[in-house]
Order: sequence, then structure tokens, then C-alpha cells
Amino acid sequence: MTHLPLLPAVLRDRLYCPFRTLLSAVLLPLAAAVSAQTGPQPRLPTTDITAGFHVIKAELAVTPEQQAVGMMFRKQMGTNEGMLFVNAGSGARCFWMRNTLLPLSIAFIGDDGTIVNIAEMAPQSDVSHCSARPVRFALEMNSGWFGKRGIEAGLRLQGRPFTKVP
Repeated sequence: MTHLPLLPAVLRDRLYCPFRTLLSAVLLPLAAAVSAQTGPQPRLPTTDITAGFHVIKAELAVTPEQQAVGMMFRKQMGTNEGMLFVNAGSGARCFWMRNTLLPLSIAFIGDDGTIVNIAEMAPQSDVSHCSARPVRFALEMNSGWFGKRGIEAGLRLQGRPFTKVP
């Protein structure tokens, strides 16, 4: 849940990154602040998202700080609650679970609400889970939530975040 897009992969795999200066100047101080985080962030504003006939109450993680902390240190999440990570544009998105106590499922979602891929994430792990292609959104739910409901890649979620405003 602690997510700094591509940062874990860059650090772990030492991949070439044309934005290394940007990462060093912006994301590394943010990572240091996150590592100092000792408790969960307060609940964030929510929006309703529908997946078939299932209604999800999703907290909106919009700012880099909200996204970096994500679900860290939380001990529970309601059955149909989740956290939607909202980005201004599409890009490769990678998430990891440092300081996250709950096992989670993550759906990577395109601009129109279509699920691109889903991954299962173990708690307190630095293993990166990435989108199969560039996406704007990622939705974290309790582990197994998507599978138990037969929700797979290709399903289109509905809700305000996926509605284009003219």
C-alpha cells in the first residue's frame, strides 16, 4: 500500500530511469517521511463505486502524501470498503505493502473504469505489484474480495472517478 509509483522497482532492481533526478529530489524525501509514519492516516473522503451489483465505499487517495501512506498501519477495513488511488494521468503504477498489516487485493484500472489486472498482496512486504499497462487508478480491497465475487480483468467499474467531465 505504501506506493511511490515505480520507486520500489527502481530501488530494488536498479533499473535505468530517465527521471532519476526527479525521483531523488521529490520521491526519496517523501519515502523518508513515510518511513517515519507510525500510525494510520485519518480516513479520507469517500466515493461510491459499483462493480456489477456490488457497491464499494472507496476512500480517495489523491495527493502524493495520501498515496504514500495508503493503508499503512490500519488493522481493519470493512467488507465493501477500499481505497482508490487517483492520478492525474495514466502511467505504470507499482504498489508494495511495507507497514501494511492487512493482506490486500489490488485492481489496476484504466481511465474508463475497466480493470486491467488484479494482484494479491501479502502484508508487510516490499514486493512490487505493477499494472500490466499504464493506468490512472488503483483500487485496494481486502484480500480475495475481487475473486470471491467473480470480478476479473475486463470488468468495467462505474462511479464518479471514471466519468469524463466535458
